[in-house]
Amino acid sequence: MESLALKILSSIGTSYAARPIYTRGGHGYLKRRIDSFNKAAKGTPFFLGTDLDQYQCAAVLIADWLKVPKHPNLLIRVAVREAEAWVLADRENFSKFLGIRMAEVPEDVESLSDPKAQLIALARKSKRKNVRDDICPRDGSIAKIGPNYNGQLGRFVSQTWNPNTAKQNSNSLKRTMDRLTKFRPTWAQPS
Repeated sequence: MESLALKILSSIGTSYAARPIYTRGGHGYLKRRIDSFNKAAKGTPFFLGTDLDQYQCAAVLIADWLKVPKHPNLLIRVAVREAEAWVLADRENFSKFLGIRMAEVPEDVESLSDPKAQLIALARKSKRKNVRDDICPRDGSIAKIGPNYNGQLGRFVSQTWNPNTAKQNSNSLKRTMDRLTKFRPTWAQPS
């Protein structure tokens, strides 16, 4: 999600400074710390990106995670079902990255029940051995991803992925980009 967030922020042409980035433990870490991020948002805006995973919708996820009213400076954006759907949504560039036909990359990425598994299945077809070996788990391995999964996808996202193209195939990405474009911080009034 980190590479995606940085690329999205740079693509919308705003003056966001994306630092620091908290990536410790992913989904679980964010859920445990959301109250702290919400409180801190009074003084510093926070962009929190996560996967929908098995939640019914983003509103249900947010209600489960955050038990108090959300501060307007806490931007919670949710990829449907997983961030990998946003990666797959740039079908043309992703197919070129793997060296496969674009027709093999699904059009309706948000209908996929497991975008990560779909991404790995597509990577298994890659003509590029280094990409295949990095993204896909080894035969017989209990690992769900390959040894350099994040490195390869991070490189693809930062160098090639086009969020403006991808948002045409992903409503959750489009909503995220629209919200970030329109966002203006709310500052507490001094007493």
